Amino acid sequence: MSELYPLKFEPVLKEKVWGGNALVTRFNKKSTGSLHIGESWELSAIADNQSIISNGFLAGNNIGELIEVYMGDITGDSIYEKFGNEFPLLIKFIEAREDLSIQVHPGNALAKERHNAYGKTEMWYILESEKGSKIYTGFREGVTKEMYEEALTSGTLTDLLNIESVEAGDIFFTPAGRVHAIGAGIVLVEIQQTSDITYRIFDWNRKNSGKEQRELHTELALDAIDFTATGKNKIRKEPALNNTENLVSCEFFNTNILCLNRAVRKEYYLNDSFVVYICIDGEFLIRWDKSSGKVSKGETVLLPAMIKEVTLEPVREARLLEIFINSENNN
Repeated sequence: MSELYPLKFEPVLKEKVWGGNALVTRFNKKSTGSLHIGESWELSAIADNQSIISNGFLAGNNIGELIEVYMGDITGDSIYEKFGNEFPLLIKFIEAREDLSIQVHPGNALAKERHNAYGKTEMWYILESEKGSKIYTGFREGVTKEMYEEALTSGTLTDLLNIESVEAGDIFFTPAGRVHAIGAGIVLVEIQQTSDITYRIFDWNRKNSGKEQRELHTELALDAIDFTATGKNKIRKEPALNNTENLVSCEFFNTNILCLNRAVRKEYYLNDSFVVYICIDGEFLIRWDKSSGKVSKGETVLLPAMIKEVTLEPVREARLLEIFINSENNN
């Protein structure tokens, strides 16, 4: 069996009523001709949206086929035992030209019971934001189910929500159950469990291309909402050059940031997991064994778990996110 290597994938661009063109013009996604691209699915195991490898001798295979053949060599043995051929994370770029719907995602137990699927805990790393952009995240203070339903009926739901101003470099962590929405004028990276279950609570009375209001999931959302998820949620960290700075660590994923102006060696012997790199600025080389590959702004790369040593070498300067699953959470 041929040796594995850092894998790139063909992004899947999703047209959305609230999307724009920043992912094409500033993050190097191929144009589809649409001016309303809302999402670029970078790495996905969602049925009918499985990521296709774009580089090397494995090009043309999807992520599920790859794991079926290489198993733990791709994901890590303990992750493979837990998830089988399903890659456990979904990685996206998102651009919101308009406010997204106010929504909530179920946790694992409710998602399994209703949809035989995983729940959705996620995080956002803000890449760009226009002046005055906002993130809606959780409630300002604790509310009862009755208070929530009354606000929903009277059209005053946003009065209950915690609303935060946004700048590039901000981080928001959204466990399943926390009500949230991305505001207009924001481009971000979303890292989440492999799940496409969203309960739409309020959509600003917006209509779809057929001029009908988009479907809401009022009743389904009610049991999924954590009414105690309150208060400020923004995380802000300024990483030191050429160091690894942790942004979010939870049972589903661990996300770090690296800002590089020189080569940095990374070793992963102590963690039985794949690693995902997302280049959010500049470009860098991944060097492994006697090989190397370039990663440019907007690109996402999967480092198979069997590769335990790499050197990340910036071309001038580079900023990247590093994502993996902590071994202790795989058991």
